[in-house]
Amino acid sequence: MKFNTKTIHGGQHHDPAYGAVMQPIYQTTTYAQSTPGGHKGYEYSRTHNPTRNALENAFASIENGKHGLAFGSGLAAIDAVLKLLQPGDEVVSTNDLYGGTYRLFTKIYENFGIKFHFIGMDNADKINDYITPNTKLIWVETPTNPMMNVIDIKSISAIAKANNLLLAVDNTFATPYLQQPLELGADIVMHSVTKYLSGHSDVVMGALVVKNDALAEKLYFIQNASGAICGPQDSFLVLRGLKTLHVRMQRHCENGKAIAEYLNNHPKIEKVYWPGLKDHPNHEVAKAQMNDFGGMVSFVTKGNNFKEAIKIVENLKLFTLAESLGGVESLAGHPASMTHASIPKEEREKTGVVDSLIRLSVGIEDIDDLISDLQQAIG
Repeated sequence: MKFNTKTIHGGQHHDPAYGAVMQPIYQTTTYAQSTPGGHKGYEYSRTHNPTRNALENAFASIENGKHGLAFGSGLAAIDAVLKLLQPGDEVVSTNDLYGGTYRLFTKIYENFGIKFHFIGMDNADKINDYITPNTKLIWVETPTNPMMNVIDIKSISAIAKANNLLLAVDNTFATPYLQQPLELGADIVMHSVTKYLSGHSDVVMGALVVKNDALAEKLYFIQNASGAICGPQDSFLVLRGLKTLHVRMQRHCENGKAIAEYLNNHPKIEKVYWPGLKDHPNHEVAKAQMNDFGGMVSFVTKGNNFKEAIKIVENLKLFTLAESLGGVESLAGHPASMTHASIPKEEREKTGVVDSLIRLSVGIEDIDDLISDLQQAIG
C-alpha cells in the first residue's frame, strides 16, 4: 500500500464479530474465559484491548514498522523509552527540544542516575565527542521544537550503529506523511499523537513504533508493567483522525509555506524559521529526508522585544493563543513563557528560544484569512 491508502486501511481489518467497517469501541476492562487462560487473546485491558490494538497496528503501518504501542501521552511514551536504561547510562540528546522532554530528562531521570548530554546536532560528527562506554541512547527531535532545526537521521543512524547505540526519533512535527525515521535507520519512532496524528485537539496520547522484535518485547513489558496506556474511546478517536492525516498534512504544508513566505517578507520580522526556506541552515537535509516542510513556523520580531511579542499573540483573532499544535485549527504560542518555560532562560537562549520568538501551528483554514489575521496582529 502507498501512504495515502495506509492511513485508511493499514493494519486494519473489519471487526470479526459483526463485520463493522470502523473498529468498535471495546469499553471493557476484562474478558470472559472458558477455563483459566482460555480466552480469545484478551484478558485485561491494561495489557490488551481490541480498539487499542487496532490503533497500534495502524501506527506500525504508517511508519513502516512492525510493532506499535499506544500510551496515555507523548511523555508517557518517552518515559517508556527511558525505562530501557539503567543508572549510570548516558544519553546524547538534541539540545533544542520540547520543554516537557527536557523536564522529564533533567528533573526525573537525572535523579535516577541517567546522564544527559544536550548538544546541537546540525553536524552529526559532533555526537562522537560525547559518546562514552556508558552511552546507550541517542535522542533526536527533528524538526526541532520550536526552532525547526532539521537533523540528518541517516548520518546519526550510522554513528549509532557503529557504537551499538539505540537511536530514537521524535517524529511529532513531521509525521510519517513527511518523513519515516525507521526507513532512515532509527530504532524507535516516538509521536505525541495529541498533535497531528489525532489532528483535532481532542485527545492526549503518545506512540512508539519499532521494527525489532526483541526491542518491542521490552517496550510491551514496560507498557503493561507501568500501565500508562490510553483508553478505547481515545483509541477510536485517533483511528478516525488517522484516516484524514494525508489530506490534512497536505493543507498544513501548503498553508505553512504561504505564511512562512509572508513573514519572511514582512518589514517588522527579523527572522523566520521554516525548513522550506532556502536560507534555512538545514534546508538541503530537509529536502533529502522530508517529502515537504510542514505547517510549523516560528519567527522573531525586530528588536527582540518581549512585550511586542506578547502584544502580537494577544491581538491574534483567528489564531488561538494556546499550547499544543497539529490540530485543524491554527494556534499561536510564545515558547519562552509557555511550552519552554521549564527550560532555564540561559539554556533556552543558547538554542535561539529568545523572548520575542513566536511559534505558529498553521491549521487548514483558508490561507487568505490566516494571513489577514497575522497582518492585523503584527501591524
